[in-house]
Amino acid sequence: QVQLVESGGGLVQPGGSLRLSCAASGDIFSISTMAWYRQAPGKQRGLVSVITSNGKTTYADSVAGRFTISRDNAKNTVYLQMNSLKPEDTAVYTCNLRLPSIGNYWGKGTLVTVSS
Repeated sequence: QVQLVESGGGLVQPGGSLRLSCAASGDIFSISTMAWYRQAPGKQRGLVSVITSNGKTTYADSVAGRFTISRDNAKNTVYLQMNSLKPEDTAVYTCNLRLPSIGNYWGKGTLVTVSS
């Protein structure tokens, strides 16, 4: 089975930066698409960013230009570098691993709070 463990969340001031990490167990990380989702209290979960096994990235309009997703296959880890953070970015950020016909796995999430 695959397990995903996020880390790096916390409290940061508006305009600050934070880097989230998601470490994956198992042997399918390198061929999997990875994604970050987020959900604020009272709001629906939304897709933040995606990175494919080939390194192709996509971003939600709300974070494009401020966030960067990356992966290190040697470490089975995906990252989300978040810059110029806004209060609207406050949410629980969850890591997702996708592999068609194999599975779709989720981490427990890490809380990011952007506030002065």
